[in-house]
Order: sequence, then C-alpha cells, then structure tokens
Amino acid sequence: MEEGLSIASSRPLGCTIRAVTADTKLLVAGGTDGFIHCWKAVDGLQHLFDLKGVEKQNSEFRLWEHEGPITSLALDLTRIYSGSWDMTVRVWDRFSLKCTQVLRHSDWVWGLVPHDMTVASTSGSDVFVWDTNSGTLLNVIHNAHVGNTYALARSRAGDFLFTGGEDGAIHMFEIISGSREDSVVQVATWIPHTGAIYSLAFEFPWLVSASSDGKLALIDVRKLMRASRRYLGKKVSRVKGIDQNHVEPPQRMLHGFGCNLFSVHIGADRIVCGGEEGVVRVWNFSQALEIEQKARALRGIRLENRMRRRKLQIEMNSKGIRTEQCSVAAKKNPVNGDRNGVWHSKRSMSSKVKS
Repeated sequence: MEEGLSIASSRPLGCTIRAVTADTKLLVAGGTDGFIHCWKAVDGLQHLFDLKGVEKQNSEFRLWEHEGPITSLALDLTRIYSGSWDMTVRVWDRFSLKCTQVLRHSDWVWGLVPHDMTVASTSGSDVFVWDTNSGTLLNVIHNAHVGNTYALARSRAGDFLFTGGEDGAIHMFEIISGSREDSVVQVATWIPHTGAIYSLAFEFPWLVSASSDGKLALIDVRKLMRASRRYLGKKVSRVKGIDQNHVEPPQRMLHGFGCNLFSVHIGADRIVCGGEEGVVRVWNFSQALEIEQKARALRGIRLENRMRRRKLQIEMNSKGIRTEQCSVAAKKNPVNGDRNGVWHSKRSMSSKVKS
C-alpha cells in the first residue's frame, strides 16, 4: 500500500463510487446508481476479494432498494448499513441479505456509524441516533453545524460521537445513558480547517479529519474522554453559535495536498486519505505522540520566556521616574557628542594637582 501498488480492480461498475467499506469477510461499495455492490472473501486468495469474478463466480452480488445515490456504508458482524440521498438509512441482514429496517429522514443522508444495537446518522445539519432493532429514534441533535453535517465518527465504546460539517468545525459529544432516556452532552469543539470537513476517523486516542482545504487535522482526545462530562458539560438538543473561548486547538496539521480531501481512515500507526487529486496517500504517525509532546514542551518554554519578558517590562515601567531622570542626564551628556569640554576640565584639574 505504501508504494501505491494496485493488487486488484473490479470491472467498470457504470457509476461514481461514493462509499466503500470492508472487513475480512465482505467488501461493499456504493455509488450513484443506487446499487450496493458486494464481494465475498474467497478462501486462499491473498488479497481476499475476487473483484473480477475470475476465481469464483458466485462471490459477487448486489443489493438494491435505495432510490438515490449511496453516500455512506458500514459493516458490523451481522448487518450492512447504507445511507442514501433518498433520505433513508437501510439496515441489511448479512446472511439473508434482506433489508430489515428503513430509517427515514427529512433530508439527504450524508454519513452513518453503527454501534451495538444503535446507528448514528447525519441528515442535513442534524444528527440522529436510532435503535436498529425497533427503528425508534433515540436522540436528535438539531443544527449540529452551520450548513450540512457531512462527517461522523464514534468511539469504540459508543459513548462519544464526533461530527464534522460544512462550517469547518468538529464537535465532540458524549452520549450518557439514563434510566429513562439517553442524553447528549457537548464536550468540545475544534475549528482546524478553513473548508468543509468531509470525513472523520477515530482510533483511540486520535481523531483525524479530512477537509476541502486539502489538510488533515490530528487531534488527541484522551484527556477529554477520561474527564467525566456529566456535570461539566451541557445537555444539548441544538448547538448554538461557537464560543471561540471554548475552542480546542488541534495537535497537528498535515499538509501537502491539493484540495478536497473526501475520505480518511486511521489504523494503529497509519493514516490513509484520498481526494480530488486522485491519489491515495499513506502517513506514518507512529511518533505522533512524541512529536506532540516535544511541541508542547517548546510551547511551554516560549510561554515561560514571554512571561519573564512581560514581568521585566512591568518592572521597568514601574521605575519610569528613574528612567526619565537617566534619559535627561543622557541628553545633557551625550555619549557620542562633544566630549572635549568634560575631558579637558579633568585634565586641567589633574595638571594643577601635579604642579
């Protein structure tokens, strides 16, 4: 992968592919034709999937019930999840290949991420959390972003939700389970980008975002996740204007792209991203924490030096009278002025003493 070696490719599918996901058993791709193209893993095949159907004829199949382009896909052990511009999220049984649940929205679906018996989805500017067994809507965050909410990621335990939007902001929410109903608390906000955020990926403790400004932001969230926000946070149903005083800084920004990064994924020590330039890039960030710690130490040293200079300046200002007196004396006896009068008088006095 790091060398960019292509090991397999499918036949032309006749549409633009907008979403892809895979595990060790199944590869699924969705595009503008509304079909979900699926490939089962083939035993003994080094790269798992026979995309051209040469090794095994029955490894490829398609699912179709959406009436618009597929925009998002996800897998778990028993289900396939698909979101579409037909304003629905569909849940499919992986074994029977039947659609078991249709979750209807009021706007285009941009992203989804499942966890256990729930799935979170974005539609328009809103974020929804659904029960996948009953189809019940559990939570709604209205107007999570200014404009569309494009990107969504979730922690492995499912209790933290990350959203990215058209406004270039990233929000972090905590989902707190209650006896009667779950509540959603906004924990933090970042504004690392100057363009829309199209994709988010999370692998503890790193959250990575891809944006239309051609940059990746790498954010360490371990402190925020370890701190309980049950009493420090604020329950939200509608995200208000962003308070710049509560915006967290990103740890690292990765540059070197053109523009419009549409997809990003993060693993143990690699970040993979792709976008409009048509190139897949792989980043090694195994030393990201060490680099961030060094940068933090340097920032601390600079801050300490700045505070020392400021303290010294305050002390100098408090002694302004003495400074003015010195400046007056300096004007009367300029260093680079006419020194002859002063030195001649001293010499004449010394000559008188000698005589």
